[in-house]
Amino acid sequence: MSGNIELMNSRVGGSEEALARLSCKKISARPQARILIGGLGMGFTLRAALPLHGPEARLVVAELVPQVIAWARGPLADVFGASLTDPRVRIEQADVGQLIRSVRSRYDAILLDVDNGPEGLAREANNDLYSASGLSAAREALRPGGVLAVWSSSPDRGFTRRLARTGLRVEEHMVRANGSRGARHVIWIATRKDAS
Repeated sequence: MSGNIELMNSRVGGSEEALARLSCKKISARPQARILIGGLGMGFTLRAALPLHGPEARLVVAELVPQVIAWARGPLADVFGASLTDPRVRIEQADVGQLIRSVRSRYDAILLDVDNGPEGLAREANNDLYSASGLSAAREALRPGGVLAVWSSSPDRGFTRRLARTGLRVEEHMVRANGSRGARHVIWIATRKDAS
């Protein structure tokens, strides 16, 4: 919780799993996929992504809050299972926005589940990830044909337009919080228009 806002819940992860499925489907032909996941949370996205990739894939999870990493390795270890010790996975205590801005053409997919979506509710600095300059940086960090996937608790037409203006082909998916039921969440799948 952040004040009255629920940020994570171990009982509901269907839309976070859909974030992985929808984005990884777009890069399934890339055996050595390089994936950046912004936000460890309860690990739903990471755990859903792992079986979709072979042994040559590499997944970096950027988590800003050290306590979340400690919980994942400690009291929540049963929830995370073997995902944190998978040889394809590296956990970095880092700001995903800084990791994105530090590279060019490195990732086949960037999956963002940071805050509650394009509005920084928990941390105002998160707004930069979803700004025009933040989205341009994400586009530059992607390889040709790469995918930027963004999870949100609610729709945001302005954000959809910002994605499109950044030179990305945008799909907007409404998914249920727990698979076939629960709240409706939004996942944007934004693909670099250049061919892979």
